[in-house]
Amino acid sequence: MDIEQLIARYPRVYHMAEQGTWDSIRRRGLFSASAALDVCGISGDARAAYETHQRTSMMDVLPGRADSIVLRDQKPMPPKRLELALIDGTSPAEWYALINSKVFFWAQEHRLLTLLNARDYRNKEHDVLTVDSATLIRQHAERVRLCPMNSGNTWPVPHRRGAGIFQSITDYAARPSGAPSREVVEIVVEHSVPDIARHVTEVRRMKGSAVLSKIA
Repeated sequence: MDIEQLIARYPRVYHMAEQGTWDSIRRRGLFSASAALDVCGISGDARAAYETHQRTSMMDVLPGRADSIVLRDQKPMPPKRLELALIDGTSPAEWYALINSKVFFWAQEHRLLTLLNARDYRNKEHDVLTVDSATLIRQHAERVRLCPMNSGNTWPVPHRRGAGIFQSITDYAARPSGAPSREVVEIVVEHSVPDIARHVTEVRRMKGSAVLSKIA
């Protein structure tokens, strides 16, 4: 896919963060789970519970410390359902590690709203980042990957997936018109986006579909 076609089709992308985390994100950047573990100095076997196993609840990496980072749960992808979904020999542990190495953005706002209204999130407030895809993608193009599905969900159907589902911009199939052969669902950046504040155009405090306030 051509980078300019990608930007034109998805001019804004969206990231759902925990309530009250925007100030930290603005100062420190946006981390994948693996990058957060790097920043917090978690190494060796201590990483496994966060990185290669399903997180069934929110996990505080450095409990009680002001510089800690809380990692989101992964309830929608239990290992048994991943075993049904994975098609290329990737194990559930390898899939968790793969997912945890990326920063995720929704390519379309309706996908964001679906997540905000999901059972586990609809009654919670979140800091929702709206991001200018042009500056984000051009700045980090070599580390951007495109995915045609919600890679972190196995409900209601464990749709087939493998490591190859994340493709570079140039490798992502497009029609002669330039439109993607399969609609892009997730736009991800490998490891971290340390300069995320440069690309954010708006931050909203949201609960479900309701905008409670504009933070930035």
